[in-house]
Amino acid sequence: MERFFLDANILFSAAYCADSKLLTLWKLKDVMLCSSRYAVEEARTNLNAEDQRGRLQRLSTDLRLFEAFDRKLPHGIHLPDKDAPILLAAIEAQADYLLTGDIRHFGPYFGRKIGGVVVALPSQYFKKRL
Repeated sequence: MERFFLDANILFSAAYCADSKLLTLWKLKDVMLCSSRYAVEEARTNLNAEDQRGRLQRLSTDLRLFEAFDRKLPHGIHLPDKDAPILLAAIEAQADYLLTGDIRHFGPYFGRKIGGVVVALPSQYFKKRL
């Protein structure tokens, strides 16, 4: 069973539109969807409409939540303070993939395995899987 850790921007995008292609993640067989309270709260804060927040709430019920605790980033990995807890929680979750749309901060790490977690855009994963 593969484990996906979903960044806040993935949660936001899935909840933003009722027909988001990212909702496919929730339909995959033999996967575990993971995230953190930190990511869910960031997504919720950025959603404006009540129907979007309701969708996020429903989607969140299928997530296993993990937190970063007091870990430090692996040697040679540099992320802004707001993004470090995402990678660290993904490592804590022992995720196979950290799915993120954050090209600006995570882009240099796409396709790399960090702490056992491959950082990827959802589209990169779907190209591999399908």
